Amino acid sequence: MNRLIRLLPILLMMAASAAWGELVIRVTQGNDKPTIIAIAPIAMNGIAVGQDIGSIVEADLQRSGLFRVTPRRDMLAFPSRAADVYYRDWRLLGSEYLVVGSAGLIEDGRLELEFSLLNVGAQKVEFKHRVRGRTNEVRDLAHLISDKVYEEITGIKGAFSTRIAYVSAIRNDGKYTYRLNVADADGAREKLMLESPEPIMSPSWSPDGKELAYVSFETGRPAIFRQNLVTAARQQLTNFKGLNGAPSWSPDGTKMALVLSKDGNPEIYLLDLASGKFSRLTRHFAIDTEPTWMADGKHLLITSDRGGTPQIYKLNIASGVTERLTFKGNYNARPSLAPDGRTLALVHRESTTFHIASFDLKTGRMIELTETRLDESPTVAPNGAMLMYATKQGDRGVLSAVSLDAGVRYILPAKNGDVREPAWSPFLR
Repeated sequence: MNRLIRLLPILLMMAASAAWGELVIRVTQGNDKPTIIAIAPIAMNGIAVGQDIGSIVEADLQRSGLFRVTPRRDMLAFPSRAADVYYRDWRLLGSEYLVVGSAGLIEDGRLELEFSLLNVGAQKVEFKHRVRGRTNEVRDLAHLISDKVYEEITGIKGAFSTRIAYVSAIRNDGKYTYRLNVADADGAREKLMLESPEPIMSPSWSPDGKELAYVSFETGRPAIFRQNLVTAARQQLTNFKGLNGAPSWSPDGTKMALVLSKDGNPEIYLLDLASGKFSRLTRHFAIDTEPTWMADGKHLLITSDRGGTPQIYKLNIASGVTERLTFKGNYNARPSLAPDGRTLALVHRESTTFHIASFDLKTGRMIELTETRLDESPTVAPNGAMLMYATKQGDRGVLSAVSLDAGVRYILPAKNGDVREPAWSPFLR
């Protein structure tokens, strides 16, 4: 039982407030030499949308930690076209790049944003682009602008248009209420997917970003559900006695790896989502848990204590052969694989404190990325630039993010309450 306890995620989460609210972001550490970029206000031409598109783009790029935004109050002019730009004015402000743009309505009543990225030093237009959407999709359009600008300058695909899922918990009159929420990657537009007096944990995104799988205790014991994020339709996938946990979608979305103890010991199983058939993958007296898929769809990374302490193993689905990958530290768990297929984020303990670390699957190099206490549940952004995790700030649970080189950090505490169990979405179509 002690082995089971130390391998399972925390089921009950402490909360310190009686109100809910969206996540807010505070950048605590940025790049030592950020790129200086100016975002001129987007000319709306009389179109009322209720939000400042330029400010959303500013916040996105600032949050990445790789950019420093030129304050709007320092700008000498607000051009909306490249032809109206006097490069000397922007050089005086120290801006290396400038984004200008304007809005218009097209025939079907949708909003069209035309924007350009200008290289101030070279005095040239790097690109000109258009994005279109409904007037109630202004945040989505702004995030698309941020993605395009970020990729052009850094060479890395932007992930500002992605979303995050997480669990909130609150205590009122001695009782807990748990909520499964989905929000933009910047914490805005929080949407409640499920509320329950029983714990909710382990949210996992489908590869197309249209569904979540998670564990809910609403039936009196842990059960795995899948839920459509648009229709909110739910399907219960497991109802076995004992442990039902750690759902993980296959890369093609047709299967789900999970953990069941219905045969007496926590083992890794494979569920075919079309047929509902379960296949047992591991057979060992140790605890095998926390499966995560590798990109080839033929291997899983799992946490197992078959070597005496929780460590990461690679499991061949077809043969059942396992290979131990981690040896440094007395605890390595909760693997989350970066898109490069090489970098693994995990919970690592060298002595007594849990930290988030990155592990290179080729070289075996382990690097601790965090310095806080009780760090858990790492999840990597689909572009591999950042990872998010749960930690403690005082007596409250908060979400935090760090780049895989530990050069950029930010915190996403809720305005009120306690948050845990983050899961970063894939790129959304």
